[in-house]
Amino acid sequence: MTFFVVAIGVFIAFTIEAMTGFGSIVVALSIGALVMDIPTLVQWLVPLNILMTAPLVWQLRSHIARGFLFTQILPFMALGTLIGVLLTGQLPELYSKGILALLICWFAVRSLAQIQATNHGSLLRRMLIFFAGITHGLFASGGPLLVYACAKSGLDKTQFRATLISVWLSLNGALTIWFAISGKLQQQAAHIAMLVPVVFVGALLGNFLHHKVSQQQFTRVVFSVLLLVGGLLLLKTASQLFDQ
Repeated sequence: MTFFVVAIGVFIAFTIEAMTGFGSIVVALSIGALVMDIPTLVQWLVPLNILMTAPLVWQLRSHIARGFLFTQILPFMALGTLIGVLLTGQLPELYSKGILALLICWFAVRSLAQIQATNHGSLLRRMLIFFAGITHGLFASGGPLLVYACAKSGLDKTQFRATLISVWLSLNGALTIWFAISGKLQQQAAHIAMLVPVVFVGALLGNFLHHKVSQQQFTRVVFSVLLLVGGLLLLKTASQLFDQ
């Protein structure tokens, strides 16, 4: 039953990613975290995300803002991700789920309300990128904070998308190598392999829906569902904390 719920989450998440260009891990993680532990779920989702991002990075390689990527984003994201990975074994599971639930709810509410990011100063932007790295190390979900930090970076829409996808490919590639070195990837290989067809079917459906459904309406539905799931995860976590 647990794997079935995760598979549904992966299917929904990668359908959304293929249609809108964002959200695969944060959506899958929000659903999967209702039924299983976050560290194992991250080990499943990170390698799967590479299947989606690698072809897109190659396709959009000419639009990547390399200077911004290598000087503004990756150094701070990489450091934050390293700290997040080191915190994974130190942070109690319930606290991890609570932090993730709050992050999901903040992201969903902000997006539904169409709140625009402010023009951050250089220092604040770097701090936000650093904290985005920490959340990426913990949950492989640094996207919400990174998008908020870089929304006023001056990049056009295509450059912004291509650059962010390059970040996910770089960091998730490094995380996958770390999982392999530590032996965690081999332990989860069977489950990851079983989810690969789900990713491809979701990607095909998402690509089809991209041409058939209004993205604005679909995106609002996505964030409404995300807010619901984040709220359920927060209530479940709070209930378990009070029972202790």
